[in-house]
Amino acid sequence: MLHVILFQPEIPPNTGNVIRLCANAGASLHLIRPLGFELDHAKLRRAGLDYHEFVNVQVHDALAACLDVLQHPRLFAFTSLATRRFTDVAYADGDALLFGRETSGLPDSVLRSIPESQRLRLPMQPDNRSINLSNAVAIAVYEAWRQLGFPGAV
Repeated sequence: MLHVILFQPEIPPNTGNVIRLCANAGASLHLIRPLGFELDHAKLRRAGLDYHEFVNVQVHDALAACLDVLQHPRLFAFTSLATRRFTDVAYADGDALLFGRETSGLPDSVLRSIPESQRLRLPMQPDNRSINLSNAVAIAVYEAWRQLGFPGAV
């Protein structure tokens, strides 16, 4: 199983879309506080539709607490500041994929704690700042799941 970690997400529909994605890809979802919304927010529910029951969503007070619960998986941080492409990694069962806030990405303190070889970027055209959070998660999860052979898929 892959683990998706959203670090202090701010926009309910993005998180709702990631809930639906994780349900369909068999990944777990971990949210790091503070959240920019309440978990019962209508836009979160609407975007996640009725997929909440099909995905394990856990909320943690800190990234370190999340990693403790996951027993310190191999962690990949997705950032536009990285030089290594996300496709240049051989993903493994149990890997964790970390994504930052919609408005500011991952803080420097978090990025510095992750080896440079585990900081990944999604290719995009020059002078663009970022890809929408839920789209970035979908791209990364499907590449990792593809490499694993799509276990559990029909």
